[in-house]
Amino acid sequence: MTQFTEPASHQSDFFNALESDASQRTIAELCNALYERELSLLAQQGPSQLNLLRRRIAGLSYHVKRTARFLAQGSVPLTLDEHNASWQAKQAAKSPARNDKPAATLKWYSEHAKVGLVVPVRVQEFDNEHIELDSIDRIQPENQTLHVNKLGWFDFSGTPVENPARYQRSNHFKLTLLKPSKTIVTAACCGHSWNHKGKTMPRTLPLREILLVSTLDWSRFTQAKKPVIR
Repeated sequence: MTQFTEPASHQSDFFNALESDASQRTIAELCNALYERELSLLAQQGPSQLNLLRRRIAGLSYHVKRTARFLAQGSVPLTLDEHNASWQAKQAAKSPARNDKPAATLKWYSEHAKVGLVVPVRVQEFDNEHIELDSIDRIQPENQTLHVNKLGWFDFSGTPVENPARYQRSNHFKLTLLKPSKTIVTAACCGHSWNHKGKTMPRTLPLREILLVSTLDWSRFTQAKKPVIR
């Protein structure tokens, strides 16, 4: 009896289809997690102006799908939790930002600061702290200061020159621009948080910070690359 053998091209198409289906399922699961997160955030902290809120909601589908495709690519050297659309890595007992050395930070930014570069900022409120990612949008070499999009002006040693409006109403916030390293950036990507007792519940990264990760050059952190999101 002659045994039927499926042509190799058909087998290849079959496995490619399986791979495509698996990728689509992953993207769909990531989209669900991101939608749930962002809608909750908009409900709790969204803009009070109706027109602005409508624009945010109108653009949500595009940004969620773009973020999900980036996460599904697996281009970040961290473990992805598809159910929560978040990265996972072992958390240090204490914040690595505590080892920051202003002299080293000054030297690094004097050599590498450029518009578009994604950089870490330590955010402290009372005894709680975490590390956020932000991007440089202005540089003033003449007085060694730079501005990051969300968190404001810093000198090259990491000291804030002027706190952004959201922090000016409180004396309990402290911001510090950090020199990027794999340990620091990993903590920021995973939302690691601490207080005086040690590790606390990780914070959830908003879409903006996840997309900033897509421009990171993990080998050196000195170049801003264009995100490749298919």
